[in-house]
Amino acid sequence: MGKAKSPRRVADNEALSVGTQIRGSAQKLNLVAALIRGRKVEEAMNVLAFSKKAMAVDVRKVLASAVANAENNHNLDVDALVVKEASVGKSLSMKRWHARGRGKSTRIVKPFSRIRIVVREQEEEA
Repeated sequence: MGKAKSPRRVADNEALSVGTQIRGSAQKLNLVAALIRGRKVEEAMNVLAFSKKAMAVDVRKVLASAVANAENNHNLDVDALVVKEASVGKSLSMKRWHARGRGKSTRIVKPFSRIRIVVREQEEEA
């Protein structure tokens, strides 16, 4: 028998990729995601390639995965893809301890984030 096929979470002309457990805060990741929202995929890849932000490397990998999903799984035209959505959320946080003076300690929080990128095939406008 098996389990029934789950429905698609995006439209037929869209492809999705999710990057979980990206090391860094959601606030910093959202600054990078804001750079690519609404842009064409080729332009977004160039922006990320030349960005000085460290998180741009991870966002670029997730965007490349979304493009590959669009091409291989959903038969979409890569040249007509646009970044429809780039949403960021919190993931887990590692808690560590740092020794301080007079026998005290301080908690260090090392956050992880997740990013969800949806690319959409846009029709050519004449």
